[in-house]
Amino acid sequence: MHPSQWQSYMAIFALCAFKTTCLDTFIAAVYEHAVLIHPEHLRPVNQKEALNLMNKNMDILEQAIISAAKQGAHIIVTPEYGISGFISNRLKIYPFLEDIPHPKVNWTPCTDHSRFGNTPVQERLSCMARNNSIYLVANMMDRKTCDPTVSKCPSNGYYQYNTNVVYDSEGKLVARYYKKYMLTKEAQFDTPFETELVTFDTTFGKFGILTGFDILFHDPAVTLVEKLKVDTIVLPVAWMNNLPYLYPTAFHAAWAMGMRVNLLVANIHNTVSQMTGSGIYAPDSPKVYYIDMNSENGTLLLSQLDSHPKLSPPVNWSSYANSIEPFSTEQEEFKASILFDKFTFKELINDTGNYTVCQNTLCCYLSYKMSEKRTDEVYVLGAFDGLHIAEGEYYVQICTLLKCLTAMLETCGRPVENASTVFDMFSLSGTFDSQHVFPEMLLSGLQIAPGDFEVLNDGRIVNENGTSGPVLMVTLFGRQYEKNKPTNTSVDLGSALLMRILTIVFVLYSAFW
Repeated sequence: MHPSQWQSYMAIFALCAFKTTCLDTFIAAVYEHAVLIHPEHLRPVNQKEALNLMNKNMDILEQAIISAAKQGAHIIVTPEYGISGFISNRLKIYPFLEDIPHPKVNWTPCTDHSRFGNTPVQERLSCMARNNSIYLVANMMDRKTCDPTVSKCPSNGYYQYNTNVVYDSEGKLVARYYKKYMLTKEAQFDTPFETELVTFDTTFGKFGILTGFDILFHDPAVTLVEKLKVDTIVLPVAWMNNLPYLYPTAFHAAWAMGMRVNLLVANIHNTVSQMTGSGIYAPDSPKVYYIDMNSENGTLLLSQLDSHPKLSPPVNWSSYANSIEPFSTEQEEFKASILFDKFTFKELINDTGNYTVCQNTLCCYLSYKMSEKRTDEVYVLGAFDGLHIAEGEYYVQICTLLKCLTAMLETCGRPVENASTVFDMFSLSGTFDSQHVFPEMLLSGLQIAPGDFEVLNDGRIVNENGTSGPVLMVTLFGRQYEKNKPTNTSVDLGSALLMRILTIVFVLYSAFW
């Protein structure tokens, strides 16, 4: 047994002994919040104005917390930027910062608010948890003093961190987590020098904490699940609707299935920025989820989960694909990009077929049957094996059955939201180098379809009884964590400029489409 696993069992045992019993199941809640932003957000604000705005957001969050507690929730997760709103300038965000101590100080801000100076946000969050007897996960901003004469210390003399805090049902601070992986546009925050692996134990399981795109990287995400053996991940995000593979509900449901862990995701609701999509996901299926680009309101989601998920046997993601010969077709390949990733594609020219597409070491295999082959819709089988560059840099292997935007091949890879073609069956697999593969499916109207596919132990994602609606994409998203470059905190100016340009293009691309 891993030492951290033994320590966790002992901690949970102590909690259960103190609170009489451990729970086999629990009620989880997430709140998608339509965050309020200062009406004059382009100008700097003082601390009084900043606190006034944060209190307005916390007024809304508090009503969601009260509602969740009344419905029996044991824990609630709120979004990234859910209290402060979006502030992209390092100086402008300063009035929103508080000094957040390490949880080892054994502090309940609600009953001891002056212990660490002026901490009104922490005091209020602690009281929300305490007054409603609920675990509360919230995102706020931390500051830590440093010596400006030291080379790594920012010029204003403070490190500024995008921070998740967790308060237990008595209002005690039990966890603090600094976001590791920032978009280039998040220059208002510093990156922690060391990757944090933050967990907290409850009577309803062991939890790990991530923020935003941290979920895409081995440390902390995979280490929390595979080494520290958490049962549930909490994930506050400000996640854009990045079609096709990082569409929030589809990807988060796939990640929970692929990692075999519960996942609680709370997203910002901001339709202008294409941000919506929250959910409660178990390894076997999504329990409840929400995504709505037509409403300007937030929403509260609740569902029961197993405290310790019952796990099916692990999948060997390359077993089937490595056991067969490539399908022989005369169909020509062509190249097209999804964002900046150059895929190799083959068009599915008949209503029934078997196709193979390869790129580098990855070969993707597809067998399918459409209910009919329409002349106004084009589907392709695609493969990508390489370094993904858009919202970050990381290696992926992707096999995908994908609908093109129009019947013209040059539109393949562009975001598409509607389709008319139903599939009677499909089987998709690939020769993945990694065992971290996430199975995704989207139907017309951007609906996830957990009941429309099965993942077999040999690595195939299959449907044998026909899809319940027209298909937008079926994807096996493989993350090659083993090929990640070491984190370099001193990125050269040229690379930083390139990433900033790519991020701006990425955001504009997502918003336009």
